[in-house]
Amino acid sequence: MTTTAPRARSYRPVPVARLSTAPLPPVDASIPPWPGTRVDIDGVTVFVRRTPGPDGGGEPALYVHGLGGASTNWTDYAALLSTRLDAEALDLPGFGESGPAVHGYGIEQHAKLVVAYLERRGAGPVHLIGNSLGGVASVLVAATRPDLVRTLTLVSPAMPSLKPRRGSDLAVPLLLLPGIGTYAQKRLDALPPQRRAAGLIRICFAKPDAVPRNRVDEAIAEMARRKELPWAGDAFTASLRGLARSYLTFGARSLWKQAARVSAPTLVIWGTEDRLVPVALAARTAAAIPDSRLLVLPDIGHVAQLEAPETTARATLGLLEDAAG
Repeated sequence: MTTTAPRARSYRPVPVARLSTAPLPPVDASIPPWPGTRVDIDGVTVFVRRTPGPDGGGEPALYVHGLGGASTNWTDYAALLSTRLDAEALDLPGFGESGPAVHGYGIEQHAKLVVAYLERRGAGPVHLIGNSLGGVASVLVAATRPDLVRTLTLVSPAMPSLKPRRGSDLAVPLLLLPGIGTYAQKRLDALPPQRRAAGLIRICFAKPDAVPRNRVDEAIAEMARRKELPWAGDAFTASLRGLARSYLTFGARSLWKQAARVSAPTLVIWGTEDRLVPVALAARTAAAIPDSRLLVLPDIGHVAQLEAPETTARATLGLLEDAAG
């Protein structure tokens, strides 16, 4: 796969990410999601999956999913990185198999949950890897608690942009509006799981038809399961509104200022066909983080770790190798 870095207008030059040449197992899309357990974090029941690393133990890592996603978003990517990492993937409050939030669904609340979990582990800093909503939560963790982060990998982090997203569900912007949001959520909830899953795949992937059938079935089953959870709709809507509020936060607390505080070696990955967070933000995001490198993948959408797991994993391994060497 060819990789490119977009011209960064007035932003500082950022090196193109290096892809590791380390041996990796073949991508096996037939493997099921990794098993997990439930843990109590500040009164929230959080579900955490674990991908065992190499014999003798690997370096610790934590994966944080995006809006509407779950820990299952990392299955194939985590399998590839298990050659080096002993990794965990958590379901944020209100998503996947985790229970509802206690302290709210804002970006800062999600970041604090991640911090609380890492403190509970007590195993030192991790390689922190986040996608979309989980990406900006990871930025906050790295900025405010550098002692917990070895390296940072961001896959299409939902950094502030007030431009309309092309191709998104027309009901999603309505969720931001008081009063109308309840109606829009009911409209989404009324859709059959098959249609919800197909819509999600269409928005998140550049090539929806290339998604393996078993992964589609997993998405449908997840939609059906979440439809029965009384907090699922509120978690999505409140997290979306929290993300929107962060876009209107300026000054020292803005996400751009927080990104500038990140000291960990960082990898920024973006797909050119991202319909949710514009690839135009890729160069600005990488330039905002002092020790960063950038990988832009042609013909890839919003979830590169799912759509191009090997290339994404090799870029992360390249970051780890560079940071260690």
